[in-house]
Order: sequence, then structure tokens, then C-alpha cells
Amino acid sequence: MNDKPKSFWKKSWKGSRLFLIWLALVITIMVSFSISILLIGKPFTEPSDFGVVLIDGFVGVSVVFGLWLFIRWLCCWRNFKRFLFGCACLATLIALFYAEEDWRGKHDWEKYKHQWEAKGEKFNFADFVPPPVLDDQNFAMAPIFDATRNLASRKWRNEHRNQHPDASGNPWDTNLIDRLQIDIGRNDDWPVTRSATNGSGDWQTAKASDLKIWQNYYRALATTTNLFPVAPQPQLPAQDVLLALGKYDSVIEELRAASARTESRFPLDYDDENPAEILLPHLAALKRCSQVLQLRAIADLQNGESEKALADIKLNFRLIDSVHSEPFIITHLVRRAILQITLQPVWEGLAEHKWSDAQLAELDSELSKLDFLADYEFSVRSERAAHIKIVDWMEQKRSRFWELFNMIDNDYKGTMKHFGLSVEIYLMPKGWYYQSEIVLSKAQQQWVLPMVDDAQQTVSPQAARESVATVGSLRPTGVNLFARLLLPELGNYAEKVANGQTVANEARIAIALERYRLAHGRYPDSLDALVPQFMEKIPHDIIGGQPLHYRLTEDGLFVLYSVGWNERDDGGTVGFKTDGTVDMNTGDWVWRYPAR
Repeated sequence: MNDKPKSFWKKSWKGSRLFLIWLALVITIMVSFSISILLIGKPFTEPSDFGVVLIDGFVGVSVVFGLWLFIRWLCCWRNFKRFLFGCACLATLIALFYAEEDWRGKHDWEKYKHQWEAKGEKFNFADFVPPPVLDDQNFAMAPIFDATRNLASRKWRNEHRNQHPDASGNPWDTNLIDRLQIDIGRNDDWPVTRSATNGSGDWQTAKASDLKIWQNYYRALATTTNLFPVAPQPQLPAQDVLLALGKYDSVIEELRAASARTESRFPLDYDDENPAEILLPHLAALKRCSQVLQLRAIADLQNGESEKALADIKLNFRLIDSVHSEPFIITHLVRRAILQITLQPVWEGLAEHKWSDAQLAELDSELSKLDFLADYEFSVRSERAAHIKIVDWMEQKRSRFWELFNMIDNDYKGTMKHFGLSVEIYLMPKGWYYQSEIVLSKAQQQWVLPMVDDAQQTVSPQAARESVATVGSLRPTGVNLFARLLLPELGNYAEKVANGQTVANEARIAIALERYRLAHGRYPDSLDALVPQFMEKIPHDIIGGQPLHYRLTEDGLFVLYSVGWNERDDGGTVGFKTDGTVDMNTGDWVWRYPAR
């Protein structure tokens, strides 16, 4: 009889003995964990702290104990063979699953593309890239844009990156001189804060610019810096502002000369594998220029030089047009922002009756070229093609998941969510990436594009709200992941497009009203009086398609407005946020002048 004790791995651990061992390990780990916390100086401050320790200890020991039991079970040769057979069956099923999902995903995607391409839709990002133009006809190839073009090139930036930034922190080759680095002030200390004493006008709230505040700003700045020239003694506010901005005269004139070129295409890195990484430094440069041109135009108007003001306003319209063919939503948002900037001197000239009939006709001609609703349809389709290319780019190397998350600010934040999603991204069959492209395309075709109807010149806030809600309600699955990541902000884009086209239309009507006043000595009782002499057709309200609201006021002026994004007639009242800025979601979108 062999009384040799059994190996630890072969002993029979059952019933109460097994439970007692498990309980002892749980208590040991809990006590050790608690002592460790106390030793590092973090005592329990809430009852939930003890609960966390309890749960962690329970789960941790259970996992370790289960693993130990499984290893003991594998020590039997018969069990080990069963385990190997099970693994082989599971691997076969997994391989069949991936093969089937890859085939199904690709087949469904090709079928979907073929169906919609037959209807004229495009899914290749290259189809939306603007065609090349001759350099001598290209506004964007003028020498004034040399530095901006270099900064847009990833290859140039990599070759000229300065490994030892200078005292200003400039990470680029110090030989690079960006002549379009022009600002109307120093850093962010411009007198444009939302207070009653700021110098910046806001046509949306019927507020004119106060150049006296700008004059004081430049003269105070000159006591500590030499950034802007000032006269020894104060002049008229407009004269001092024009003198300060005179440092940019050569840049503006070179930009004006370049604007005579009939075409415009910035040479961006359209061949980048990831469209989200295409650099767009020219947009900031164009916006900075528009701010300088705005202030110059306002000062010229107050200085009695309306022709110079008109020239700067027309140059701003050229900046808006110079990037209209770019396939990026951000580009068209910047174009709308430049329009808002440009309308301030237009509005101030109308409010003070400083424009001649011929000048008003030129302004109307520039505004008539804007069609933000057509730009919306183009940019949404190009964005869809870019999203598809991004999904393909991620599938080729799935570790790029983290790069995508660094680029996008969205609901998917938090370590555990990132961890869970990264696991899903790595394990997803390739076919699910194709299915993701179908979800993205369907979402934009069914929900995003219908928000805006360029043919009818209408935008539906209700469709935008439903679109955002639908995308937000998508189940957080791998197939829906990219739609949930990339689409939620498109409802806000539709709102900004609607507002941009509305204010352009209102500005055109206001110009026609001023031309009528010049001819008849007063504003008309109805907008119908403007047709056909001053306008071929009165634009309707982009929101809802009904006529824009117009009425004369007791002081001989008028109020012109759209019902705005809330689709409610608020009587021509502007909505405001708590910080005093205009709220596009509430109130009407109004064009009016200061009360006399």
C-alpha cells in the first residue's frame, strides 16, 4: 500500500475546505490592500472606500482562484486533450466568422456604392479635390502667400523644423518670414471685449464701432511698444486708426494686386492618407487679414473716404471666394466668419448713408455670388468621402485609433471607454469597417444632407434636431463607432450655414432699401417695391421658406428679420446668451439700425 501523500496539484479540494481556502485568500488580500493604503497616507474617508476594497478583493481572488482550479483541471491528460480539441473548434469558428463578416461587409459596401454612384453620388475623396490651376492665374500662388504655403506642407515643416526654438518659441526655420502675420492689436488685448465700453461694433445688435476707444488703445500701446505708429499729438480717431494700421499698407496692396488673378487654389497636401491631418494654416491668415481690412474700412468711412472702404470690403469678399472650392467644412465655417466680419463696415456705411448708388450696386454684386447652401451640400459630400478615407486609413493600421481620438473631441472620453473601444477596434473584422462606411454614408444621405435644400433655398431646423438625435441614439457598437464619432456636429454646421445665407440675403435687401431711399427719399412700405428696379427677386426666409419680416419704425427706419433657428416670430428681438453674446438658437436674426 502506497501511503505517499498526493501532490498539491492532485489533492482533492472540495466542499467546505475549498470555500475556507477561498475565504482566507480574500481576507488576506483585503487586509494587505488596506494596510498598503494606510501606509501611503490615504485613510478611508467614505464608506464607499471600504466597499471598493471589498469588491476588488472579492473579484481579484475569485479570478486567481478560478485560474488555479483551471490549471489543476488541465493537469489531467484527458482534460488537456479535450481542451486542445475545444480550442481547435473555437479557432475554426472564429476564422469562419471573420471570413464571412469580411466578405459580407465588402459585398454590402460595394453594392451600396454602386447603387448611389448610379444616382450621381461620389465616395472617393479625390473626386472633391479642386483641380490644379496655372500659377500665374492662381491667387493662392502669389508671393504674399509663400510662407503660408510652406506651413501647409507637412514635408516642408519636417525639413525645416527648428530643433532649438528661438527666444520667441518659434519652432520653424528662422528664415521663414510670414508677411500675413498681421493683427489689429497685440496678442489678445484688443478693445473688443463684450462690454459697454469696447470699441468693436456688432451689426447683429445694431451697435456701431467706437474708433475713439481704438485710438486710445493704439496710443496707450505706443507708450510701451513700437508695434503701431502714432502721431505725436492725437488726431481724429479715424486718422489715428488709419495711421496705426498703415504699417500693413504694403501687405494689403500686394494682396489686392494678387486678387486680380482669376483663379484660386491653395496647394494643400490632398494626398495625405488621413484627410484629418491636412494642414490649413491659410485659413487663420485669411481671417486675420479680414479683421485688419474691416477696421480699415470702418476708419475710411468715418474719414469720408468711402471708395477706399469699398476697396477693402471687396478685397474681403475676394478672401471669402478664394477658398470656396475647398472640400472641408472648417473652410466654409471660416468663410462664414469672414462674411460676418465684412458685413460690419457694410452695415455702418448703410446706417450712416455713406454709400453712393453705384457703390451699393457693387456691394450687392459681391453678396449675390454667395450660396452657402450649395457649399453645404458640396462640403457634406466631400466630408463623407473624407470620413470613408479615414476609416480605410484606420483599418490599415489599427493602432491609429489613438491618433484619431487625439484629433476628435467627442463623447468617447475616459480611460475605460478608450480601453474598451481600442480592444474593439483591434478585434473588429475588416468587414465591420466596410459596414461602418455604410452607416456613415447612410447617415449623411438620409439625415445630414436633407437638412439643407439648395434648390428651394431652405434649411430645416427640425430636420437638424432629428438628425442629431438619431445619430446620438445609435447603439455604441463597432459598426456605429465612426458615425457616433464624426457626425454629431453637423447639426451645428447646418445652423451656421442657414445663418450665413440669411444675413447675406438681409444685407442685399438692406442695400436695395438704401438705393430706394436714395431715389425716393424714404424707405418703402413693402419689400415688393424693390422689384424689379433694385432686386430681381426678394429672397425668402431660409428658415421655413416664408417671406422675411419687414416693417417700418416710427423714426423712419426699418426692421428686417428672419424667424431664426427656433422657427418662431419673436417680433425682431435678438436672443442673447448669459455672457452677452448673440445666441443664434433663440430670438430672430435681425438687420436694423440704431434708433435716431
